[in-house]
Amino acid sequence: MAEENKNKEVQEVAGMDTASQPDAAAQQQNPEQFLKEFNWHNYEEGIDPIDDNKLEEFEKLVAENFVDTLDDEVVTGKVINITDRDAIIDINAKSEGVISLNEFRYNPDLKVGDEVEVLIDVREDATGQLILSHRKARVIKAWDRVNKAHDEGLIVNGYVKCRTKGGMIVDVFGIEAFLPGSQIDVKPIRDYDAYVGKTMEFKVVKINHEFKNVVVSHKALIEADIEEQKKEIIGQLEKGQVLEGTVKNITSYGVFVDLGGVDGLIHITDLSWSRINHPNEIVELDQKLNVVILDFDEAKTRIQLGLKQLSKHPWEALDENLKVGDKVKGKVVVIADYGAFIEVAEGVEGLIHVSEMSWSTHLRSAQDFVNVGDEVEAQILTLDREDRKMSLGIKQLTPDPWTDITSKYPVGSRHTGIVRNFTNFGVFVELEEGIDGLIYISDLSWTKKIKHPSEFTNVGDKLDVVVLELDVEGRKLSLGHKQTESNPWDKYETEFAVGTTHTAEISEIVDKGATVDFNEDITAFVPQRHLEKEDGSKLKQGESAEFQIIEFNKEFKRVVASHTAIHKEEEAQIVKQAQKKAAAQQAQNNTTIGDVNAELQALKDKMEGKK
Repeated sequence: MAEENKNKEVQEVAGMDTASQPDAAAQQQNPEQFLKEFNWHNYEEGIDPIDDNKLEEFEKLVAENFVDTLDDEVVTGKVINITDRDAIIDINAKSEGVISLNEFRYNPDLKVGDEVEVLIDVREDATGQLILSHRKARVIKAWDRVNKAHDEGLIVNGYVKCRTKGGMIVDVFGIEAFLPGSQIDVKPIRDYDAYVGKTMEFKVVKINHEFKNVVVSHKALIEADIEEQKKEIIGQLEKGQVLEGTVKNITSYGVFVDLGGVDGLIHITDLSWSRINHPNEIVELDQKLNVVILDFDEAKTRIQLGLKQLSKHPWEALDENLKVGDKVKGKVVVIADYGAFIEVAEGVEGLIHVSEMSWSTHLRSAQDFVNVGDEVEAQILTLDREDRKMSLGIKQLTPDPWTDITSKYPVGSRHTGIVRNFTNFGVFVELEEGIDGLIYISDLSWTKKIKHPSEFTNVGDKLDVVVLELDVEGRKLSLGHKQTESNPWDKYETEFAVGTTHTAEISEIVDKGATVDFNEDITAFVPQRHLEKEDGSKLKQGESAEFQIIEFNKEFKRVVASHTAIHKEEEAQIVKQAQKKAAAQQAQNNTTIGDVNAELQALKDKMEGKK
């Protein structure tokens, strides 16, 4: 063995062979001289004399052939033998060292003759064996090697120890480096565990010296070659060319297909002539399929592919006899605010606008009529084969309610409708689906002063109405609600005629006078001057008194009363004269309403002291 050869060589140099022993013949010829010069000290200590030259040569050979096992420096050794568990390493020491094969997991190709870096771990164990450590040596040298590999772009070997969140942990030179999942390969990786326990080549792409983090990439090694391969493949492509590929990845927006070294994208809209929600409805991973090249960008190495283009467009296969007015059946595939798209044949859609879903003039959301997936029947309204457009209608399958409107809703007829919505000027009431009418705010009540319809009714309420006007061509109905009851002002015209006297309380003191509530409909105004009592004081709020009507206007629902006229003769005479004059004018029927109103206004002005 090497150890025996070394020891023999050193022994020969040290003169420890038989030739170096004292001459036996010389001892016998002169015993006295031998005893006189004999070194009893060396004999007792067991030390044989050695020539100085021999000793110097011995020390020189030891320095050249043996390492100092007390030194912690990393040394290079050679693998001289490999067992089932260990590797035997020669480091030119007194004996060979032993290293567990576990420290070489990153290098499964280790063989006899390979040189490895080691560190003296134990000079001599219980059995006298020299124990070395390759792992510790690698750690000492690791950062220098990692930095060099990063700076010079060198390729390094690494052992994939385990997987972690987002990637893998790789042993590189004894340092645990991170391999992101996106840097394992150029294609998406589905099974990370398949890489655990493998030794692969990597590039050091990032080093964080502060946190001692190292990031490696296997993808970087093959990207450059792939880019060249892509350019070569793209240079041979032509639009319209049909190629076979393999589904590599499926996303919500499309499918990536491997064309043999270069990837192309089939956008979701190019997968099928029909609408689909997700590409996995059409294809699956690793599926082989034929695709057509729609476009490509040599500069950016992008390829746009199509699948549906390999089949005939559905509009070209549409029944030639289909025409406007025909009935078709289809499935609701998309709903928008303005309508719904119906697939009447695979890849052929028609739009039903919301206005074509009901005869009602009040547009609503399409979702009020249909849902995605519903099977519906509709009538073709327009058909443009050149532009591949079709419009449909549902309401056309039911009779138009305006066809016999004059017989169903003649002027003066009474009905019950549902309040659909308000405007500032009135209320829209639906008599039936497709038949709506408007009640102007002035036709809601005979007696109430309404500022907005919401004060009188609510959306969804039922309301009795009378048809006031009918415009068939314009599809308009004018309705009235107050006309369903008699006008109480016809009765009040007699009950509260000018000159009649009534007892009531002052309801409220207002600007320039006060108001008096005679009943729930009649609220009269009392001018300031006409609030004076017989003792000269003024009526106050809540005070009860007699009032005489001095003005009644049915058209404008205006009533004016006076307390002073009760006890002052002048005002009473004026009221009597107004009564006689009004009666005479009514008997003669020669005056107009405007004239009467003018004279009443003059009377009022005179009573208020105006000239």
